[in-house]
Amino acid sequence: MTLHATLDRVTDRIRERSHKARSAYLAKIARAAQEGPARAHLSCGNQAHAYAAMEDKADLATSRKPNIGIVTAYNDMLSAHQPYERYPDIIRRAGREAGATVQVAGGVPAMCDGVTQGRPGMELSLFSRDVIALAAGVALSHDCFDAALYLGVCDKIVPGLIIAAGTFGHIPAVFIPAGPMPSGLPNDEKAKVRQQFATGEVGREALMAAEMASYHSAGTCTFYGTANTNQMLMEFMGLHLPGSSFVNPGTPLREALTVAAVQRAAQLTNLGNEYLPAGEVLDERAFINGIVGLMATGGSTNLVLHLPAMARASGVILDIEDFNDLSEAVPLLARVYPNGLADVNHFHAAGGLGFMIRQLLEGGLLHADVKTVNGTGLDGYIAEPKLDGTGIRWEEGARESLNDRIVRPISDPFARTGGLKQLAGNLGRGVIKISAVAPERHIIEARARVFEDQESVKTAFKSGEFTEDTIVVVRFQGPRANGMPELHSLTPTLAVLQDRGLKVALVTDGRMSGASGKVPAAIHVAPEAAGGGPLARLRDGDLVRLDAVAGTLDCLEPDFDAREPAIHDASHSAEGVGRELFAAFRAVAGPADQGAGVVV
Repeated sequence: MTLHATLDRVTDRIRERSHKARSAYLAKIARAAQEGPARAHLSCGNQAHAYAAMEDKADLATSRKPNIGIVTAYNDMLSAHQPYERYPDIIRRAGREAGATVQVAGGVPAMCDGVTQGRPGMELSLFSRDVIALAAGVALSHDCFDAALYLGVCDKIVPGLIIAAGTFGHIPAVFIPAGPMPSGLPNDEKAKVRQQFATGEVGREALMAAEMASYHSAGTCTFYGTANTNQMLMEFMGLHLPGSSFVNPGTPLREALTVAAVQRAAQLTNLGNEYLPAGEVLDERAFINGIVGLMATGGSTNLVLHLPAMARASGVILDIEDFNDLSEAVPLLARVYPNGLADVNHFHAAGGLGFMIRQLLEGGLLHADVKTVNGTGLDGYIAEPKLDGTGIRWEEGARESLNDRIVRPISDPFARTGGLKQLAGNLGRGVIKISAVAPERHIIEARARVFEDQESVKTAFKSGEFTEDTIVVVRFQGPRANGMPELHSLTPTLAVLQDRGLKVALVTDGRMSGASGKVPAAIHVAPEAAGGGPLARLRDGDLVRLDAVAGTLDCLEPDFDAREPAIHDASHSAEGVGRELFAAFRAVAGPADQGAGVVV
């Protein structure tokens, strides 16, 4: 199939924009690769320290077997990461069977945004991405590894690990998922109880029961938020094995896929004939494929923030216009909560990522000629894994949707576009996700109520202050102000106002998440207010227009440009739950439209 003209144009634009950075990056990883297997350059004393505790120390010291390093984000605070507790033993055993040695190179932190939502700890969430990249860098700095296995699932963890994999781009990289928890309380029922709690119709006991029935076991949360969007991304970018993203934890197929991933890592090192540096996988085509997957599945807006940072680590420069243009060309082929009633288990059963990749390839909307850890182009990802004894065989995946309320062919999409729009105007530059927003709410013109934290919004709601159409502005929520926390805890409040018949929208220099839905939200607005950006000049009562059709975001007051900006009071985010440790990060964080990076 001929490549779609928009993909062709955007690819050329990214290549031209990235030429200098990408050329320098490829030269860097080529120099690193030419030095040969890392262990050969260690002194006897260095090696003795590295192997002292290993059962396979003789092989490590004297053989040319590949040594595979594990970078793990295991902890049992995150249900998605709890299964990783057993993975090192499985991987060591599989490594020996594949003729390799395996060491846990190091661990990286992994925080649960579900725990910190609406709490001060959420102000560390985005920066944890850069900490993860740094921690993975420390793990790999021992220079003992011929390939790396990355164990991570959730919101900032995969982006941080990708930044590390790109930085160490001469080392082959395979990402190993853990899979989603089995389906629990349907997500729409959970959302209904949350709204009932927000209005006082039910008490905390009912809310707690609903939440516990939804988040109930090991595995990734089953709604299509950032964590599951990450897993889609790794498959579309060729860093997972085909069909592995949404297999449940603790199943024979899940373990067999982990073993197969170890086998592939052993084959991809510089010691064999299939050497595949991570930096060659992470090119502009892989990132375009990831963006296409994001649009076609209605994935998390957080990836609009993370992907530019991830790409920069391998010399690829993305811009919001790339997301906007690809969204215009890519149809929405899936409806998974919050964009529909199905969860990711239902999505996987209906045909899942393999079906979608097939459809998009046939429509010319993916680059097929990419390098992947599977040893094929992206066309190898239309297959699905099946148990064959104790191993895996890949069979042809679904050619037709098994449930057209969840996934549809490219000839009959849920929507013509991916539903992500760039917004630009005198209030700055941001994005809006409209795939779950009713068409009559794509344009909102109303008076603004200006707040400087989300708790103030909820207080005003409880006081009955929202009685007319309103654009709620929550400013000083950008990376330099307070670390750019998600404002997801506002979703039930704003949804209640909308259900009461009001036209409401959110405008913020902070983030929402993959769990945002039917309320229009202009997010990631840059320049941020803390740096004197336009949101700092807004006042209560200003007439504001959010137009997702035209792609504009403006204050309509005639004196707006002449106003002095409000000054941010940083003391509220200066200390507590570790925030004092991140003052240096806040001081140097980049703008949201470039990924809000600290280390890239």
